[in-house]
Amino acid sequence: MVSIRLARGGSKKRPFYHLTVTNSRSARDGRFVERIGFFNPVATGAEVRLSVNAERAQYWLSQGAQPSERAAQLLKEAAQA
Repeated sequence: MVSIRLARGGSKKRPFYHLTVTNSRSARDGRFVERIGFFNPVATGAEVRLSVNAERAQYWLSQGAQPSERAAQLLKEAAQA
């Protein structure tokens, strides 16, 4: 099954997440099909907190990809902005 979920990057105490489309059996930070955005929870000032390619996200959702709980929240937040 294909899922849309977060893959962690960044350094210790400074998380950064890529929003990825991946096979649900792959490791969290492992192999992915496509990166469709990013989420920076510790963004300050002029840094971008959330960026999503809405067109690609909609495509994958139409193909049956299941977003994780947090990914679904972020997709909804990006659609409102």
